[in-house]
Amino acid sequence: MHMDTKFIKEAKEASQQFYARAVNAILSKVPKGFMFASMSGGKKGGSGTTETRSNFLRQFRDAESRELRKLTANQFMEVWSHYDKDGNGYIEDKELDAFLREFVSSVNSTDVAGEVVSDAMLAELKECFMEAYDDNQDGKIEIRELAQLLPMEENFLLLFRFDNPLDSSVEFMKIWRDYDRDNSGFIEADELKNFLRDLLKEAKKMNEVTEDKLIEYTDTILQVFDANKDGKLQLSEMAKLLPVKENFLCRQIFKGASKLTKGDIEKVFSLYDRDNSGMIENEELRGFLKDLLELAKKDYDASDLEAFQETIMRGCDFNRDGRINRKELTMILLALAKANEEPEPETEGSGATGGKKEK
Repeated sequence: MHMDTKFIKEAKEASQQFYARAVNAILSKVPKGFMFASMSGGKKGGSGTTETRSNFLRQFRDAESRELRKLTANQFMEVWSHYDKDGNGYIEDKELDAFLREFVSSVNSTDVAGEVVSDAMLAELKECFMEAYDDNQDGKIEIRELAQLLPMEENFLLLFRFDNPLDSSVEFMKIWRDYDRDNSGFIEADELKNFLRDLLKEAKKMNEVTEDKLIEYTDTILQVFDANKDGKLQLSEMAKLLPVKENFLCRQIFKGASKLTKGDIEKVFSLYDRDNSGMIENEELRGFLKDLLELAKKDYDASDLEAFQETIMRGCDFNRDGRINRKELTMILLALAKANEEPEPETEGSGATGGKKEK
């Protein structure tokens, strides 16, 4: 893996930069002297006073400066688990509202019975917040985006900010092969630890990280990305830790066979034929099939990919050489585009049966 030369310098100051961005973006929208109720916005009790719930983020703020302290790997995991209530890997909807209210109101040293954040104010705060941090603009916070927002131990932060996303799934499959050394089809704890150790070595930070701390990092990364909690990372889970820039096969051109051009097919071939051999093979082939599989299945492992490869190659590898040439790729992409073809909109006067409108 190659890391950007600016990477270490950026990561060194990342916590303070990102923290300042969030505070400036959000607090600049808040009226002067505004007091925030905690998490749920407060609720009226029988006596007419405002009951508040304890603010989870307040414990991580400095008592004097009120700035968030740098979180350890374990503390970061605590914060993530607290707000990702349903454990689906995102902070979204009501979870996001709760996080945003607490993020801002935790600046107060105690819970206050002040003015409640109105829905309109919350919407404006959320707009500023998401503009600053929602990199992929999906309206929710992913683990990597939260890692940018919260100040963390510098060395742990590096694990979320190496030179990524990868250019393509071909690079992903090469990394997978390098670290799945026992060919089990999973990245297990010791293999993940080796992966993280190599990342820190490349960032020239390994001498600062003890073996115990590396184990803590490994355990935390596993907790974050191991969705099915089996103590190891399958292909789809590792893909979240090592995302690619884009699954090219999701583009609009693959929504109808009539839209697909020779140039489009050539772009796809060049994307996966990384060594310019004129064939898509080995990790190139597995990277292409990984992207193809992701269109139909979000949760998958190495055995799913292997079975999918057998099916595709049985139907499309006409010369049975275990590789894909341009002609074979064209057949696959045309079939994909046809399967994804969007129905033509009905024109005025046409009904479900195609009959004429009654006068």
